[in-house]
Amino acid sequence: MCRAHGRPGAFAARAWTNPRRTPPLYPDAVTLTPDASAADVLAGIDTSAAGASVKDSFACLDLTAAGFEVLFEAQWLYRPADLPVPAAPQDTRWSPVATAVELAEWATAWDSGQGLDGVFCTELLSDPATTVLAARDADGRVSAGAVLSTSPGAAGISNLFTRDGDLDAAWAGCLSAVTSRCPDVPVVGYEHGDDLEAALRSGCEPAGPLRVWLLTTPNA
Repeated sequence: MCRAHGRPGAFAARAWTNPRRTPPLYPDAVTLTPDASAADVLAGIDTSAAGASVKDSFACLDLTAAGFEVLFEAQWLYRPADLPVPAAPQDTRWSPVATAVELAEWATAWDSGQGLDGVFCTELLSDPATTVLAARDADGRVSAGAVLSTSPGAAGISNLFTRDGDLDAAWAGCLSAVTSRCPDVPVVGYEHGDDLEAALRSGCEPAGPLRVWLLTTPNA
């Protein structure tokens, strides 16, 4: 996402950081190892104004002294490659988003009026590791969706949503679409709240905690 917005950030041994404020809902820093320190993430991001965020991938940091508060806690997920896929609803079809018009329609459905749909820019469509998946109802309208991020060892699911509130059906349809494209790798991701419960019902296994911190008091 940051590359698509022209803000690629930088990888170091223990953390990825971005000196420029990242797109909405995306962190300014991500820890890559359990021994990453507060200094590893804070030195590479802009903490001059409220709103900076850090994805603490192993829930190991304490950033309160730097003016951060916990925004939410979540659970990493792992779904084995050989696990049967839940039966997907027959009244929807999942397929990749291919055009700027389709992406705008998907983003509007995902956003639900929050005003954040612009985060999904058209540059994402040219990223070979990213596939935006849309489910369409019988009338052709986007009813659910997710983002698939691929790597040699896993298929990552993020931004899963549904407009009718049936998360179990959304997970079943998404998993069917993802495993048909990436049949021999596990599915990974993270969720919290009701989304986490639905993911666990779909066969995902908890794989460890994570925590997202938000800067509320700059230069504390």
